[in-house]
Amino acid sequence: MEIVLAAAIGVLTTSGVWLVLRPRTFQVIVGLTLLSYAVTLCIFATGGLRIGAEPVLREKAGELVNYADPLPQALVLTAIVISFATTALLLVVILAARGLTGVDHVDGKDRD
Repeated sequence: MEIVLAAAIGVLTTSGVWLVLRPRTFQVIVGLTLLSYAVTLCIFATGGLRIGAEPVLREKAGELVNYADPLPQALVLTAIVISFATTALLLVVILAARGLTGVDHVDGKDRD
């Protein structure tokens, strides 16, 4: 399972970097979104992959090995909210820039 998760993080990261380096603004937005997904998966993977573990500690916990770590889960939720807000802000800025310049290239030059 760890190999699949590592491969998914690698594919998302490389695809995101490749799209960020593209000249069109929509491709840059999709690339940043893929990079945020890769970071989210990376943060989630730091907590360890446990299947069937209880997420919340009880008063008599026993061994902590049987429980999932809640910190990466909270960080993932925070990262999702921040990436959504960043994507919304980026869309507004790019739509305003397209309205002013008339092209959707990152550098403002229209290449045919």
